[in-house]
Amino acid sequence: ATGKARLLVKDDGILAGVAFAQAVFKEVDPNLHIDVRIEDGSPVKYGDEAFYVTGSSQSILKAERLALNAMQRMSAIATKTRKFVDLLEGTKTQILDTRKTTPGIRILEKWAVEIGGGVNHRFGLHDMIMLKDNHIDFAGGVSKAIQKTKIYLKDSGRDLKIIVEARNLDEIKEILSNEGIYRILIDNFDYKNTRKAVDLIGNQCLTESSGGITLETAKKYAACGVDFISSGSLTHSVYNLDLSLKAVHE
Repeated sequence: ATGKARLLVKDDGILAGVAFAQAVFKEVDPNLHIDVRIEDGSPVKYGDEAFYVTGSSQSILKAERLALNAMQRMSAIATKTRKFVDLLEGTKTQILDTRKTTPGIRILEKWAVEIGGGVNHRFGLHDMIMLKDNHIDFAGGVSKAIQKTKIYLKDSGRDLKIIVEARNLDEIKEILSNEGIYRILIDNFDYKNTRKAVDLIGNQCLTESSGGITLETAKKYAACGVDFISSGSLTHSVYNLDLSLKAVHE
């Protein structure tokens, strides 16, 4: 039996996951034909039809749930990311995701952030080193953590960028006394101290604000002059966009 189905949008937002859905349908059945009407990253509204899929009815039903689950989640993330991107327009600040992702589908969630116009932070522990509060405390202080990291990189023959988290202005001063730092994470600072931190750092390295930053507060942190704002809420606090795959009767 053969049939046809359409991807029906039942919410307003940014569409994401179309390319992934295409890959799912092709993996289940290479003979399925997908006619894309709306591309990833496009604004959508209730009643829009993103694509049509035609072919074996059984194959369409096999692929349906995985494609829908992924698209709903990815579209929600892309929608939230785009809100941050639009909010930060006119500033130099870019929005970053984090590693606070759903186990098993980090690649999809970070892909969705890109589709929404955001920037991917490191993908895992292998592609960039971030020294956070626990690392610093276990190592015995900021400078010791940085020194041990540099020794590790030299001994292992790795060339990785180093980000260091600062909890106060004194830690920022100590970080700056060490060379080779790519970015300083200004964590849970208020606006006043964020501005002071940015002034202290100057052009010595890049700056990133984080710690409970929301759509309501993001622009004020951007006004402090930071290069990046990172928000775990992009991937861990979203509500799925309502999408359905409905049979088309011709």
